[in-house]
Amino acid sequence: MTDLAWIDIAFTNARPQVLGALLRYFRNLDIAEEAFQEACLRALKTWPDKGPPRDPVAWLIFVGRNSGIDAVRKQSKTQGLPEEEAISDTGDAESDLAERLDGSNYRDDILRLLFICCHPELPATQQIALALRVVSGLSVAQIARAFLVSESAMEQRITRAKARVAAAGVPFETPGAAERAERVALVSAMVYLIYNEGYSAGGPGRESSAFADEAIRLARLLLRLFPAEPEIMGLLALMLLQHSRNAARFDADGQIILLEDQDRSLWCRKLIDEALALLDKAIRHRRPGPYQLQAAIAALHSRAKRAEDTDWSEIDLLYQTLERLHPSPVVTLNRAVAVAKLKGPEEALALVDPLADKLDCYFYFHGLRGGLLAQLGRPREAHVAFDRAIALAHSPAEAAHIRHQLDRLSVDRPAIAK
Repeated sequence: MTDLAWIDIAFTNARPQVLGALLRYFRNLDIAEEAFQEACLRALKTWPDKGPPRDPVAWLIFVGRNSGIDAVRKQSKTQGLPEEEAISDTGDAESDLAERLDGSNYRDDILRLLFICCHPELPATQQIALALRVVSGLSVAQIARAFLVSESAMEQRITRAKARVAAAGVPFETPGAAERAERVALVSAMVYLIYNEGYSAGGPGRESSAFADEAIRLARLLLRLFPAEPEIMGLLALMLLQHSRNAARFDADGQIILLEDQDRSLWCRKLIDEALALLDKAIRHRRPGPYQLQAAIAALHSRAKRAEDTDWSEIDLLYQTLERLHPSPVVTLNRAVAVAKLKGPEEALALVDPLADKLDCYFYFHGLRGGLLAQLGRPREAHVAFDRAIALAHSPAEAAHIRHQLDRLSVDRPAIAK
C-alpha cells in the first residue's frame, strides 16, 4: 500500500455516509458532491502531515458542510453568514458533530442517497451510471469505458439523470417504516443491476469487472444498515456465489467457459463459504424471497464438486418456487435449463418457445433456444436463433461464444446452407 493509499480507502468507505449527510443538509446533489470533493481536497492537504482524524466521516461531513456553506454564500449575497461555532474547525466541534451522527440519521442518509439514484423515473442505465458516479465515486471515464460509450456521452447521461431527479422533486424527509421497506427493495434491485452490468459485460481486463466488486461493496453496506433483513443476506450471498466463479469464466483468449465446463478448483472457496453462511442465516428467518431462492440455486452449483454431481431436481423445484413467488419469463427461461438436464431438450423447448414474444430482445433466450434446437437435430432453426443471439450480444465474448456454436453446427451438418 502506498503512503496515500489509506486516504483513498478512507474516502471510498466514507463517501456514501458523507455525501448522504451533505445531501440532507443542502438538498442539492450538485452542491453536496462539490462539498464532498472540497473536503477530500482539504483532507489530502492535512491528513498526510497530521494523520487521520479520530472520526474521518465526521471530519469530512464537518469540513464539507462548511465548504458548501461558503459556496452557497458566494452564490447568494443576501444569505447571512453562519455562526462562528459552525465554521470553526476545532477538535471539540468535530467530537460534537460525531456525537450527533446517530445510527438512524446514518441509515436514512445513505438510504436517501441510494434511493435518489434508483428513482423510478430513471431508466436502468441512468440509475447504474448515477449510482456509480455519486455513491461509488467512479470517474466518468471509468463508467464510459464500461458502457462502451464516449466520455462526453456518459457525462450527458449522468447530467440528464440528475436533471430528472431534480425535476421529480424527491422528498428529503426521513422516510417512515413502510417507505423505508420499499426503498430497501428498490435499492437492492439497483445494486443487483450494477452487479449484472459487470457480470454480463465483463471479461479479462474489462473495466466493467469493477462493477461487480462495487455492487458487492454496496450490498455489504446495506447489510450493515439492515443486519436482520434476510433478502439482503440473500442478495449478498447470490453475488458472492456468482463472483466466486470469476476466475474460471473465461479462457486465456477471453472466450466464455460455460458453468458445466469450468475448472471448479479455480472457484474462490473463501467467497463460497461466506455466501453459504449468509444463506443459512437468511433461511433461518423463514421469510423466503427471490434473492434467497436464486442464492440457493447458485449454492447447489457451488456444492457440486463436479458438474455431473449437480442436483438438477432440487434446482428445478427451487425455480418452480421462484416462478410462484416472483413470476418472470426470465425465471422460466432459467428453469428450462434444469428441465433440459432432467427431461431432455424437447420438454425444455416447450417451456422456452411460449416466451418468444416477451424475450425476443433477450440474448440468452435465443442462445438457449439455439442450443436446444441443435440438440434436437434442427440445425436450420438453430442457425436462425444463433444469428439473432449474436445481434443481441452484450460483449465480444458473448458474440464469440455464439459463433463457436455456429461453427459446431457447420461441422456437424456440413450440408446446411447458411
